[in-house]
Amino acid sequence: MKAERTFPGFCAAAIVLASATAFAGGRTSADPLPSWNDSTNKSAIISFVEKVTTEGSADFVPAPERIATFDNDGTLWVEYPMYTQALFAFDRIKALAPQHPEWKTTQPFQAVLEDDMQTVAASGMEGLMEIVMASHAGMTATEFEQEVTSWLATTKQSRFDRLYTELIYQPQLELLDYLRANGFKTFIVSGGGIDFMRPMTEKAYGIPPEQVVGSSIVSEFRMKDGKAEIVRLPKINFIDDKAGKPVGIYNYIGRRPILAFGNSDSDMQMIEYTMAGDGLRMGLFVHHTDADREYAYDRKSHVGTLDKALDQAASKGWNIVSMKTDWNTIFPAE
Repeated sequence: MKAERTFPGFCAAAIVLASATAFAGGRTSADPLPSWNDSTNKSAIISFVEKVTTEGSADFVPAPERIATFDNDGTLWVEYPMYTQALFAFDRIKALAPQHPEWKTTQPFQAVLEDDMQTVAASGMEGLMEIVMASHAGMTATEFEQEVTSWLATTKQSRFDRLYTELIYQPQLELLDYLRANGFKTFIVSGGGIDFMRPMTEKAYGIPPEQVVGSSIVSEFRMKDGKAEIVRLPKINFIDDKAGKPVGIYNYIGRRPILAFGNSDSDMQMIEYTMAGDGLRMGLFVHHTDADREYAYDRKSHVGTLDKALDQAASKGWNIVSMKTDWNTIFPAE
């Protein structure tokens, strides 16, 4: 039986925070980050927020300039063992396969249909782009949003047997709430598809679609059956990854962040761009170190590779947040 098209667990952080926290003048009088252990990283975050929001402080930042950017996959929700959007694309290929008998003998589609993930991985970015183009294009924007919403409302992650929309990180939900309570504007800046993320980010994280920056394919306006529509075309428009992230921030946000949070080497340029601005800045990476409660991976991972950033963090003043030691809770309660 299909689940209702809602996203259970999304309001958990708000409920916890509201019941545990009393706000006074934008400040929190109780622990604003209860799912964070009392660690150096938690203290650094709170100290940073207090400094940039205290009028008269040498580090004070006016509210319009309090921009915080977050990667999505592996930073706000689970990405291992495969990116959620890639799994959506694989399911779309299988659903469309009867219309494309040639896929049975054409790579990388054959590998997807045979669940041969090793061959899919060997096809590299070029192969993945073929899969995304074939599975994401040809629909109107409305049709694509409906497909994404339905898939997220009914598809469960294999290990945890929970919807992907329930496998968001409780500590990050609290951090997003804490930042917004202190005058920050929070954005997602992700290599994931902008149109895949937008249907769920407001309910998931309190981040509206207009504050989501991501990769995109070319779209165009058409009259379809007498109705004005946006139609998705099989052509890449913008890749919001690695060096593309600062470009995406510049083009779509228009202000340099003062805080940026990622989890992989693909987020380094976003954090370097953030830290290069004037005044007090903060750059953070989630380090996936908890094989029992989530996953443990970094340098040699096929997704979310965290290698160069680990080596450079100390010298560049980046905060490495260990999932195992910094977070006492991973996911919202079921």
